[in-house]
Amino acid sequence: MPPRREVIHYAIRPHDLALHLFEVALTVTHPDPEGQVLSLPAWIPGSYMVREFARNIIEIRAEAGGRKVKLTKLDKHSWRAARCKGALSITYQVYAWDLSVRAAHLDQTHGFFNGTSVFLQAHGKEQLAHVVDIQPPQGEAYTGWRVATTLPELKARRHRFGTYRAQDYDELIDHPVEMGDFTLIEFEAHGVPHEMVITGHVPNLDNERLAHDLQRICEHQIALFEPRTKRAPMQRYVFLTLAVGDGYGGLEHRSSTALICARSDLPVRGQPAISEGYRNFLGLCSHEYFHTWNVKRIKPAVFAPYDLTQESYTSLLWLFEGFTSYYDDLTLVRAGLIDRSTYLSLLAKTINAVQKGSGRLKQSVAESSFDAWTKYYRQDENAPNAIVSYYQKGSLVALWFDLLIRSRTRGKRSLDDVMRIFWRRYGRDFYSDGHGVGVSAKDVEALFDEVTGLRLKPVFDHAVRGTKDLPLSDVLASFAIRFQDRPAKATPSLGVRTRRDGADCKLASVYEGGAAHHAGLSAGDSLVAIDDLRVTASNLDHLLTRYRVGDKVRIHAFRRDELLAFEVSLRPDISPKVNLTMLEKPVAAAKLRDAWLKAR
Repeated sequence: MPPRREVIHYAIRPHDLALHLFEVALTVTHPDPEGQVLSLPAWIPGSYMVREFARNIIEIRAEAGGRKVKLTKLDKHSWRAARCKGALSITYQVYAWDLSVRAAHLDQTHGFFNGTSVFLQAHGKEQLAHVVDIQPPQGEAYTGWRVATTLPELKARRHRFGTYRAQDYDELIDHPVEMGDFTLIEFEAHGVPHEMVITGHVPNLDNERLAHDLQRICEHQIALFEPRTKRAPMQRYVFLTLAVGDGYGGLEHRSSTALICARSDLPVRGQPAISEGYRNFLGLCSHEYFHTWNVKRIKPAVFAPYDLTQESYTSLLWLFEGFTSYYDDLTLVRAGLIDRSTYLSLLAKTINAVQKGSGRLKQSVAESSFDAWTKYYRQDENAPNAIVSYYQKGSLVALWFDLLIRSRTRGKRSLDDVMRIFWRRYGRDFYSDGHGVGVSAKDVEALFDEVTGLRLKPVFDHAVRGTKDLPLSDVLASFAIRFQDRPAKATPSLGVRTRRDGADCKLASVYEGGAAHHAGLSAGDSLVAIDDLRVTASNLDHLLTRYRVGDKVRIHAFRRDELLAFEVSLRPDISPKVNLTMLEKPVAAAKLRDAWLKAR
């Protein structure tokens, strides 16, 4: 009889809810005879910043055969166990108090974790099957807790505590887990079971509307990538959602997503109109779901496989995040959840956001992608003047590509065709080795030319590698959409972004070229008075209405604990005011627009 294949075993349980501690036990049956190396990832895929998850590990110890085994720390996230005989057992506690989608959180209301935050990697054993026993907290108060995850069940029943199995370490850490007393909403999309799990008290939640609207989003995106078969790349999908007083964010995984939202963003029974908050939440769900294809399976070559010990640089996040940002709201209008005017308003909002910062004229989206680790994810007060968002401008690059391709091919080709070929060539066979082949920048450009039959190098030079504004006005006109850049208002402006600091008005950013910049005011300054009238967190705009553009005012501000005086010459509000509207003619352009935005 052949020997049984080695399996890596974990057990995780909420150890102390008040101290926010998970306890994890890891068993390596056949440790490395030279000393087993263990480590925790330094970052989590989809969030491009080294977060040092190992800093949350406390009280780690090891034993084998009932004897203590020495652990030697090798670096900030790695340990080596001394040579030992028999199975090696490592027990450690993880501090879980990060209320985000990236790490782990535990208290008396719920537990949540990403595998990258809690599961040590046994080096040399990554390709083995990994089994985890997810255990409940002790106490009668928690008997109603359930489990939500897309980890395949081994001996556990669906939504219950017990053992789950991953085919390797990479799969283990790509299925976040939520535990608690949550709301469960179920629906199917082209025959695939989907769930929306909501943790947090949400009165009068409209479950039926959520299921209906999410089904429309999911079915549209499945059909976008597989128009003939309508075949999804996963067997089951779960939206893990934490509803709080104020929050927003999401992180994609291979068959689930972790979301955080304001409870006011979720739909209320009896309110048929779609609120701005709910529309934004649907856009977030759409964005993370699109990632199921674009970045989780179609991915940059440097991510195939991921190196989670250090930064992995790519110049392609404009494609994987920016294009996903383009398709998130486009899905909503195509699925019939918002109308076309609303969609154009959302596009205009993105255009205005990109044009507001002068950083767009200094950094290309390719450079922004590469510098995500040091600039985008570590933004400071000067960010608007120094960087451009590969999310926002990347979505406009996708828009320009899509409309340009449709226009030049007279509607015969589109960005949809490009994404489908990316999927077939670089994503569909993802599970054959667990990593996919990955896409290089050279592959991207060649595939665009191949699919469209166009020579798009000049477009890539301008949109991806260049820093000039995109010429959207002309291409939108080909789709019977007026691009109207309204003139700046005559109202005076300091050219700043402010934030509330108690009752004080503090400068969060000073925009290059604005009145505050030229007068010498800086981010971090707390405004005290304008012409001897007190400035508060709520009255700055009102005070400025008493002046005209060109007027000089005296501003007092604290910089640290020193009171400074500035003479400021007020300038006009130069915030972008782009507006997009649909035109009825010409007919050919309207047909192109219909083909682009039509519900499917």
